[in-house]
Order: sequence, then C-alpha cells, then structure tokens
Amino acid sequence: MGPMECVVLAFPGERLKVAAVTAVAELRKAGQVRLIDSLVVVKSVTGEVSTSELVEYEEYDEATAEIGPEANLLGPEDAAEAAETLEPGSCALMLLVEHVWAERAAEAIREADGRISGTVRIPPDHVEQAREAALAAAGRS
Repeated sequence: MGPMECVVLAFPGERLKVAAVTAVAELRKAGQVRLIDSLVVVKSVTGEVSTSELVEYEEYDEATAEIGPEANLLGPEDAAEAAETLEPGSCALMLLVEHVWAERAAEAIREADGRISGTVRIPPDHVEQAREAALAAAGRS
C-alpha cells in the first residue's frame, strides 16, 4: 500500500463544480491515486455545516463511477475539522487517497524499517518565486 492522505479541496459557493469532481476522477482513472473515500462538506452563509456523500449528487454520476465505492472512513469528526477551514457560503470535497504512484517506494521503505516522518505542502506560487529568484541570482532571468 502506498502513502495515504486526507485532502480537503475547498471551493467558493455551496455546490461543487462538476469539472473539479471530474478532474479528481481522472486522477483515479489514470492510476495516479486510489480514492478510498470522499465526503462533501458545505458551510452555509449562516455557518451551518452539512455533509453528504458524493454519490448523492446526480450531476456527478459519471465522475463518481470512476471514484468507486464509498468506504465510509471519513466521518463527522473529519467533516467538523474540514469545516473549520471553510468560509461561510463555501464547500469542500474531502478525499481519502492512496498515492499508488509511490506504492513500490513505500514497500521498499517499510522493508528497510523506514517510515515517512513528515510531509510539507508548498504552495506552487512559492516554488515559482523561489525558482525565479534563483534564476535572477544566477543572471538567467
């Protein structure tokens, strides 16, 4: 099994966009991730939080066929934690994913008694700024 991660994708408005759900399904179809579970979290403009399964939305039928069966591993506590990061009048798609692209490396690391001791998400704009600064410092901007 590869590394697992819970990813929370936040969007303005109280409905997910079909294109975003389809893009996630395409990652699974391409074999880059295994989608173990998903949960939709909505924070209304009044701050009320509700949750639902992605399969409950007809407009996502094609995408949810790719995502696969729900494992019901993401629950109310996870939804409450995700909701804390949302602005009123927005929603999120929570995904429990396995990074299958790293499965073989994960096996080798475990066999060597190793483990992942941490991860850090770096926003793409930070990487681009650092790259531009390095190029400028080298006189290649």
